[in-house]
Amino acid sequence: MRVMVLTASVLFGLGGGLGAADFPKPVESDAELKGFRFATGETLDVRVHYRTLGHPERDKDGKVRNAILVLHATGGSSASFVGNGAPNHIFAGELFGKGQPLDAERYYIIIPDSLGHGKSAKPSDGLHARFPRYGYQDMIEAQYRLLTETLKVDHLRLVMGTSMGGMHTWLWGQKYPDFMDALLPLASLPTQISGRNRLWRSMVSEAIRTDPEWKEGEYKTQPRGLRFAVKMLLLMGSSPAVRQRQAPTSKAADELFEREVTGQLARTDANDLLYAVESSREYDPGPGLEKIRVPLLAINFADDLINPPELGILEREIKRVKNGRAIVIPASEATVGHGTHTKAAIWKEHLETFMKETGR
Repeated sequence: MRVMVLTASVLFGLGGGLGAADFPKPVESDAELKGFRFATGETLDVRVHYRTLGHPERDKDGKVRNAILVLHATGGSSASFVGNGAPNHIFAGELFGKGQPLDAERYYIIIPDSLGHGKSAKPSDGLHARFPRYGYQDMIEAQYRLLTETLKVDHLRLVMGTSMGGMHTWLWGQKYPDFMDALLPLASLPTQISGRNRLWRSMVSEAIRTDPEWKEGEYKTQPRGLRFAVKMLLLMGSSPAVRQRQAPTSKAADELFEREVTGQLARTDANDLLYAVESSREYDPGPGLEKIRVPLLAINFADDLINPPELGILEREIKRVKNGRAIVIPASEATVGHGTHTKAAIWKEHLETFMKETGR
């Protein structure tokens, strides 16, 4: 059986290993990719910001064997995993500490800010809507060049990612099938963006593009359409049960959402968000699933509004991946919808087992 739907009793049995712990301080740096050629044909020198933990180890042939690539979600960055100022214990604190599944004393962990995100090159740096309209293939190419040209990494022990990073993981397995030992996509589906997933992304895009204040990307203050776009992201990223617990009355709901929207608006640029959401427009790993050679473990969540299990897509498509299997973790008071991908305590034992199964 390739797809395992866990029961609540199994879920609550997780977490028997080490809990959240301190982890080494990440090292931050920038890579300059000269003459980066986008799929559109445009060429630009681009910056890729990244964080690393640990150090590379090479085998007798000089090939790196302990590198792990971790890829973030739409609108996120490497700080989403390790924290920005204060450490992020719900992800890095569950995975990168001593004795944990991705112990930074054993592994060389590489977390880039994807193109258009974080401190990497993006529209708000100055080009605004003149910035090349990047897609997932461009983002993966930038990640590959960071690894091979700047960090001199010629092999990965694991590629893993959350949401958009999960979608990138499916594509990594097709584009560079011999570059890694294993793949672990979280909160993603191996099919093109369609149905409701396509609709909400279109709503975000149109809210910005059709706002006269957007001014073809040359606004001086953030357009009002950005507020609707941010609300849509907050809606899709959580779950009805979580929202009801957080805001059980009308007054509580209004106050909570206003705080969240205000905080998100302070951190969001309209062009950056527009480009990030639209970068998924040509995502379609379906035709190449048979090209994936290495073991792949997909982990999804039953209360994920973006990738709901009732669609049956994961169950259907995972059968085409030779060494693929999938787990759907049921909803509980511990899960938070789509964003459960960053609550590593909920799924890290599956990662730990997978690392043992695929180890050399």
